[in-house]
Amino acid sequence: MSRWGFLRSPRWAGYLALVIVFAVACCALGTWQLNRRAEALTEVARIDANYDAEPIPVAEALPDPETFDPDARWQVVALTGEYLADDEVVIRNRPFEGSSGFQVVTPFRLDDGSVFFVDRGWIAQGSDGRPSEYEPAPAGQVEATARLKANEGFIAGRTASGRELATIDLDELAERVGEPSYTGAYGILVQDGADADEPPLAAARPIRDEGPHLSYALQWFVFALLAFIGLGWAANQERKGLEDAALSPEERERTARAKPKRPPRERADADVEDEILDQRSLDRS
Repeated sequence: MSRWGFLRSPRWAGYLALVIVFAVACCALGTWQLNRRAEALTEVARIDANYDAEPIPVAEALPDPETFDPDARWQVVALTGEYLADDEVVIRNRPFEGSSGFQVVTPFRLDDGSVFFVDRGWIAQGSDGRPSEYEPAPAGQVEATARLKANEGFIAGRTASGRELATIDLDELAERVGEPSYTGAYGILVQDGADADEPPLAAARPIRDEGPHLSYALQWFVFALLAFIGLGWAANQERKGLEDAALSPEERERTARAKPKRPPRERADADVEDEILDQRSLDRS
């Protein structure tokens, strides 16, 4: 029988199947991490292209008020009109620098009569769980700039309570206003100067970070390779064991004699000193 004939046994076929399944799972996880890295790099490219760009009219950035192109995320848009302070809402459970609070969202009626929703910033949660005090929206005609973000939409099980909403659901906000509105995207208000230090507080600049996805992907691919290396090592160990078991006693003895003997270890000074001390102990006794 061939030296490797045992590999055709059902037991080793099962081992190979397990390794293949493990390797496929590792490769799938590695590919998933590569896809996540691609998404992160796409977001970094959007930040670089749009975050500090010159403002363009919101009607130009959003030609269809009901849709939103993800590549327009963070695009700076120019707004001219007035805030509808009576329809202002807050979005609960919003984190900011380790604290939980609210985002203030105020409808903004543009000069063409349509309504665009503006996230004016973050406010803290008071001791009673209610929104803390913050600056009201400016009255009268206003010129502002905002950065676009997609509609968060409705989340099942998270309902509104009065003027407190669970998400920035533009469809619900449009129903509350009752006027033609942009429901594909809203804008995060660009705040400059002293206004950025007073609540509502401006959102922090998004981080340009692709994350550790590439290193994670390489680790999963290495795990898949190591599985096959480990299987090969185990097979070789079994081959050696089977060959040794098949040898006669005489053949084993010849094999043992044929193995190169390890050369004697060269005596170190410490060994000589130990012998001298042992001899002195014997002489005294």
